[in-house]
Amino acid sequence: MHAAPAVNVVIQARLSSTRLPGKVLRPLGGRSVLGWVVRAALAAPGVCRVVVATSDEPEDEAVAAEARRHGASAVRGPLEDVLARFQLAGELYPAAAVVRLTADCPLHDPALLGQVVALWRAQQDLDYVSTTLVRTLPRGFDAELVRTAVLAEQAAEPAGPHREHVTSGVKGRPDRYACSGVVIAPAADDLRVTLDTEEDWGVLEGVVAELGDRPPRWQEVVGLLRSRPDLVALNAHVEQKKVGR
Repeated sequence: MHAAPAVNVVIQARLSSTRLPGKVLRPLGGRSVLGWVVRAALAAPGVCRVVVATSDEPEDEAVAAEARRHGASAVRGPLEDVLARFQLAGELYPAAAVVRLTADCPLHDPALLGQVVALWRAQQDLDYVSTTLVRTLPRGFDAELVRTAVLAEQAAEPAGPHREHVTSGVKGRPDRYACSGVVIAPAADDLRVTLDTEEDWGVLEGVVAELGDRPPRWQEVVGLLRSRPDLVALNAHVEQKKVGR
């Protein structure tokens, strides 16, 4: 039996969010927002290691400490060059592929993360597998797997939006990279459970009050929000920040 190729989760996190500073260390239920993301990633089937990639700014020492407290490894690199942080995570903790998560999505479903990993393990010539190639899940369940060799190719290009957004040069080039994704029906991409604003915080607190301090199944989150239009209305007007190409 050959050992299965390693897949690590890398969570990008920093305190200096422009819209809601400090959001990743806010307490939600029994742990920080970052603690929720780490817990879900550690529980995902097929994941070998969880690494939080934060900045080398002094204030982000708190992020690295929180990551370790919850059982993740931590690496620190340039604040604005997120791709460089992913490269550092790959050098210190080698893997055949990494799953990119952001630290402001506390409701990640370990089973859904495992589904992304399993899809790639079943077809390892895929360069990119995500829940957002065609968005049908709520915003807040975003997970992207990229082969490490592909990330290295991206890192060789010194400038561009991919330095901040990591995967934009991969998913935007289906002519060059083999991409696949997880799609659900009926679609629920009108819903939003990511944390960017105070209105988003109200939704997350409402969901946790109902479902408790545990990693939920995405189906539970969608079912709850469909039954609670009052919660959905709290952040229905929030515009997602645009990603440069």
